[in-house]
Amino acid sequence: MRILMLTQWFDPEPTFKGLPFAKELAKRGHQVEVLTGFPNYPGGEVYDGYRIRPMQRETMDGISVLRVPLYPSHDTSALGRIANYGSFALSSAILGVLLAKPVDLIYVYHPPATVGLSAIALSFFRRVPFVYDIQDLWPDTLAATGMLNNGVALRMIAKLCSHTYRLSTKIVVLSPGFRKQLIARGVPAEKIEVIYNWCDEGQIRDSAGDKGVAQELALSERFSIVFAGTMGKAQGLDAVLDAAALIAGRYSEIQFVFVGGGIEVDRLKKRAKDESLINVKFLPRRPVSEIGPVLKTADVLLVHLKDAPLFNITIPSKIQAYMAAGRPILVAVRGDAADLVEKANAGMSCIPEDSESIAAAVEKLYAMPRNQREELGENGRKFYERELSLRAGVGKFEDIFLSVVRKQ
Repeated sequence: MRILMLTQWFDPEPTFKGLPFAKELAKRGHQVEVLTGFPNYPGGEVYDGYRIRPMQRETMDGISVLRVPLYPSHDTSALGRIANYGSFALSSAILGVLLAKPVDLIYVYHPPATVGLSAIALSFFRRVPFVYDIQDLWPDTLAATGMLNNGVALRMIAKLCSHTYRLSTKIVVLSPGFRKQLIARGVPAEKIEVIYNWCDEGQIRDSAGDKGVAQELALSERFSIVFAGTMGKAQGLDAVLDAAALIAGRYSEIQFVFVGGGIEVDRLKKRAKDESLINVKFLPRRPVSEIGPVLKTADVLLVHLKDAPLFNITIPSKIQAYMAAGRPILVAVRGDAADLVEKANAGMSCIPEDSESIAAAVEKLYAMPRNQREELGENGRKFYERELSLRAGVGKFEDIFLSVVRKQ
């Protein structure tokens, strides 16, 4: 098949359906072209080595990439986000129609609504079907995270999403809860498939716990609860700081380590400093090539999201990375995410935004014999390889793509 991957975010940006996905499809004999923007996520600054141009073609590990202009932004400003998403939707629709190579199918990845406009235009003018991969339910996510609170705008986005769902040939979602939600909104059940996300396996699975990294980051000095990834409003990390404050007076050996970037980092760091939380450490975002040893050096890996109905049906993709790293997981998310960790017997769950529950779970894991914690981590690693890996996931996508093209 000839496949066009339409995605606002692509390597070198951190993304779950990026270059490894494209390379695996090419490895299976398919021709893949990527239509994307200039890299600026998550900081909102264009990456070194790039600058905004009318268009740019490059080849990454044998994959053809067509980059189109956008407004770089990823701050708390709603206008900045709208300009970011909207500019990519417009440029990818126009330049994609004019410049993309002939294809049999369009695979559309994130974010909802805005990239949907581009997908509809490309599908119409190129006369090819598109498969929509939904990572966030809009407008639900926008409202839950506080990114957008205008009722009229949210209703318009909801209508646009519904229109995109109707015109797509197939929809792929990341959790059973997403599927149930879309069915409740009138999307035909037979149109929706569940495929769990995978992680950047080459940077995690093939790495090892590194004593040098542990010493550099002071992870070996204490029992380390590590949160790795974006720190935004959706993560609700104030509750984790509250839990750290509760534990500080009881267990001096336990520390909380936050690794990554995001719009909440500066505020959280200031709060930890103001409250003299000496068991809390913030480390800057590290390249994907360096995150594997960090994860594998942690004693426990933490997942936390706000206690909102939307997140009951969300599976943060860091869960897959944590499983691949083979470390025990503390999941402070209700619903599908907790169910997945429980199914894999890979860790322990607690109540999100409940500092007492988080602290109690941390203390329980700390008191657990080390061999039991190691067993939890190994359970997660084996489950990942069997059910969630790139190989397993791409096989499912390939089956869907083939069925769509044959039907067309």
